[in-house]
Amino acid sequence: MIRFGLLGAGRIGRIHGLNVAARSDARLVSVADASEEAARNLARAAGAGVSTIEAILGDSGIDAVLICTPTDMHADLIEAASRAGKAVFCEKPVDLDAGRIRRCLEVVSASGKPLMIGFNRRFDPNFAALHRRLHAGEIGAVEIVSVISRDPGPPPVDYVKRSGGLFRDMMIHDFDMARFLLGEEPVEVYALGSSLVDPAIGEAGDVDTAAVLMKTRSGKIAQISNSRRATYGYDQRIEVHGSGGMLRAGNIHETSVESATGQGFRADPVQNFFLERYAAAYRIELETFIAAIQSGHAPSPSGLDGLKAQILADAATNSWKTGKPVAVTLD
Repeated sequence: MIRFGLLGAGRIGRIHGLNVAARSDARLVSVADASEEAARNLARAAGAGVSTIEAILGDSGIDAVLICTPTDMHADLIEAASRAGKAVFCEKPVDLDAGRIRRCLEVVSASGKPLMIGFNRRFDPNFAALHRRLHAGEIGAVEIVSVISRDPGPPPVDYVKRSGGLFRDMMIHDFDMARFLLGEEPVEVYALGSSLVDPAIGEAGDVDTAAVLMKTRSGKIAQISNSRRATYGYDQRIEVHGSGGMLRAGNIHETSVESATGQGFRADPVQNFFLERYAAAYRIELETFIAAIQSGHAPSPSGLDGLKAQILADAATNSWKTGKPVAVTLD
């Protein structure tokens, strides 16, 4: 039985907390949040207690912590939990500064405790199946990876101002997925961005519409498309073109029912947001983390995966600002 402490009882913390509570091989012991009401509500739903971050980290009966706090707390909490002898799962990103991430990973390495970063899309059953078939050689050598990720609507401008920008906040998932599928590290990043959805986002110094091209040393290409507006729902698609064919994973609709009339074919809308679209991925992600703790194997995605995605996000941000390609070194 793995005993968990949860740091952060917001939207993503609630997902992880209830997923722990639903398992027979894990128990959510304590929840901590700056909002006592949020912590109390989640603890009640998950059969856990309410505590403080300090008490959770100091509790020798807690084996692992889930870090779901605001980003600016992640690195400090990872270090503190690792030093306290806890296995750590942390939502992305580790930090908005690559240098700070490197220092954090040094602490984790010295502690010998496992760290897993929450790039949940790797665990989506459809994307995971695509990855397995790709690396089984079904379509030969990878040539082009295409990732489309579009939110149904933009976040509040106050969130945008502290998010680190679209490339670091939203597209970082897609950088990780591109690396996951390419099989080689990108060496060059070129980004374009515009504010087409909400003028206030542009006034805040960010973009809401963006595209990135990346190239590996052997010439493989990844292309990523992001938008803060998709009027038809949460758009999440992947396509990999190879020397022997193509693999594609499409959107998940609310139901699989289609109607056919004289006016053509109609399907139900795609699922509306990440809570629905990636519900299974979050459960499998947690299962993978628990299995890593039980087996003693290093979990994946690792802290290094978090660092590499951040480096790509930084490069894309710089490329957008300068209008020039940016060379990167991830090996």
